[in-house]
Amino acid sequence: MISFRLGVDDLADTRFAISPLGELMESLRVLRAPALHPLHRDWRRTVLAALDPADLPLLAALVGPALALPDFLTPRPTRYAPTLDEELTVVRATPPDVVRHDLRAAHAPRALPGPLRPATAPGDGAALELLDTLCSVLRRYWQTALLPHWPRIRLALEADITHRAGLLATGGARSLFSGLHPNLGWRDGVLTIDKMIGRHAVDGAGRGLRLVPSVFAYKPAPPISADAPPMLAYPGRGTATLWEPEPAPDASALTALLGAPRTTLLRLLADPLPTVELARRLGVTPSAVSQHLRVLDATGLVTRARDGRRVLYRRSALAERLVSGGSPVRR
Repeated sequence: MISFRLGVDDLADTRFAISPLGELMESLRVLRAPALHPLHRDWRRTVLAALDPADLPLLAALVGPALALPDFLTPRPTRYAPTLDEELTVVRATPPDVVRHDLRAAHAPRALPGPLRPATAPGDGAALELLDTLCSVLRRYWQTALLPHWPRIRLALEADITHRAGLLATGGARSLFSGLHPNLGWRDGVLTIDKMIGRHAVDGAGRGLRLVPSVFAYKPAPPISADAPPMLAYPGRGTATLWEPEPAPDASALTALLGAPRTTLLRLLADPLPTVELARRLGVTPSAVSQHLRVLDATGLVTRARDGRRVLYRRSALAERLVSGGSPVRR
């Protein structure tokens, strides 16, 4: 069991955060232990087929035999939603002795696997080189495995945070912690995490608590080190619907919003066209088209560009999303 003793200042500084790197590392557990993550089965199969085989041994080595992750690769977010690059910058600044310690802690009591053994070489050069390689491999993995799905993942995480923040606001810490996961307990200012490999207590000491939802986590995951400030990744809500196909757009919805003439104009403006050509295609006067274009332009649904004496209109990025039912149109 791991426990966090949280004083008044810690509870006052309890915050939620979204961590791209934390989500990346949690997803490596899915690759390592698919039986624990049946909801991500199709995602896992697609990712393994797309990854560079040369990167797989190092990625697999980052997850310990008991599915522990090195603490330096799950840094505590310093703001609500850092970017992956910001978090990798923090990782690159990790001292070599911390890299060695955290890798060993994740694999204890076993020895480090082959891809990680350079960290144990004499001096700091090999550890620093491994650290640089790790950051490069993790960035490539992110681009293949998570970036294509990140908008949907982030929406799920933000929805979870909104729900949890409401529980905290209306029911206090007890209401918040009781609903996070059955392995969590809250009593007399102590948050306990049951069924953990570690056996230590962490004093918040005014450092606050960071709560990081994850679509890939299957149970609460605090840092391994007893010296790390309180942080907890936990399974977010909505994961079961994450990979469901998006519903087909309702073609009538846009017409109900804009009216038939303006909807028709937007559908025609996939490519730049002048007013007279639009009028010819629609069988109306140029002045009637101009009236609708003024409204669409004022609302940011069309863009204009001059071509000699002509003004060409084209639907904007916002209009692309409306016409395509929320998915960006690829040209």
